[in-house]
Amino acid sequence: KIRARVACLYHACVFFLQDQDKEYVGFATLPNQVHRKTVKKGFTFTLMVAGETGLGKSTLINSLFLTDLYKDRKVPNAEERIGQTVDIVKHTIGIEEKGIKLWLSIVDTPGFGDAVNNTASWKHVEDYIDQQFEQYFRDESGLNRKNIKDNRVHCLLYFISPFGHGLRPIDVECMKALHEKVNIIPLLAKADSLTHAEAYSKKSKIREEIKQFGINIYQFPECESDEDEDSKRQEQILKDSIPFAVIGSNIQVESKGRKFRGRSYPWGVVEVENPIHSDFLLLRNMLVRTHMQDLKDVTRETHYENYRAQCIQSMTRMMVQERKRRWVEPGPPPTPGRRRPLPLRKMQEVLERIQEQMQQSQRGSC
Repeated sequence: KIRARVACLYHACVFFLQDQDKEYVGFATLPNQVHRKTVKKGFTFTLMVAGETGLGKSTLINSLFLTDLYKDRKVPNAEERIGQTVDIVKHTIGIEEKGIKLWLSIVDTPGFGDAVNNTASWKHVEDYIDQQFEQYFRDESGLNRKNIKDNRVHCLLYFISPFGHGLRPIDVECMKALHEKVNIIPLLAKADSLTHAEAYSKKSKIREEIKQFGINIYQFPECESDEDEDSKRQEQILKDSIPFAVIGSNIQVESKGRKFRGRSYPWGVVEVENPIHSDFLLLRNMLVRTHMQDLKDVTRETHYENYRAQCIQSMTRMMVQERKRRWVEPGPPPTPGRRRPLPLRKMQEVLERIQEQMQQSQRGSC
């Protein structure tokens, strides 16, 4: 009897589910399919840091991602910095959290702003960003587009010294040269050297100068109308916190029976992750938890598309000029209704001239 009842109940459930499936197509599972595919593939993110030596760039990066990327770093002395040029150093690490893989690339710029003459010291940074755009454009235009590596710079953390009266000329010129190519997030470095009143005053001054000089930093997306009030409030806090006043430390400090990352001073202890002491948590949450995908979207849809449009425009212009020049050259007339094919050598010359023209236009824009 028990088996008969179980069998009847099973058939009743099957019949009920089949009846329900008549109204269920199944495309509601598409987000789950995309999620599984994306998780399997993993994520990539490229973060660049720029600022003069001694502002805590390396320490902040180690604090943000709980790693040590600069074990073998050698800090040059004052004499070595006199003729030092800007280097581009890239570190790539794999991070896994709850089954989600992230390939994080950190692009450091040692030597930036350290020389006696810092004229156009940001040119190396600009060239590197353009090179990544160019490589992606070449891969995207090639035959094998299946496994394209995205090395484009998605975010630039620009460190501003807390010891000046706002932005320095090199800060203004650098950000103006890069703001159309990368998402710039300004940081007020070494916030533990400022009082709350001083930090608030410097933040206001920097925001005014960013607006005054027409610098386009990363703009946080507007909240949707259906989002809750807490999300809107958090978004407004992020906007009001620019530039983020940050502190970094890899040292464990013990105070009142607690251990935390911070710095110990004669007058007290500074906690890196204490929101009263710095904006470190706001920055980390913004970079990793809430706006990482938006930074990648803006890079792809705005900065890269602008570069791609310039490339296509330059190529089109050069091809038109080459076609005009080719028809003017003496030679046998082409067959009516058919265009004379361009030799391979001339095609290569056209591409070389396109690249030279693009490089000259980039130099002229600087």
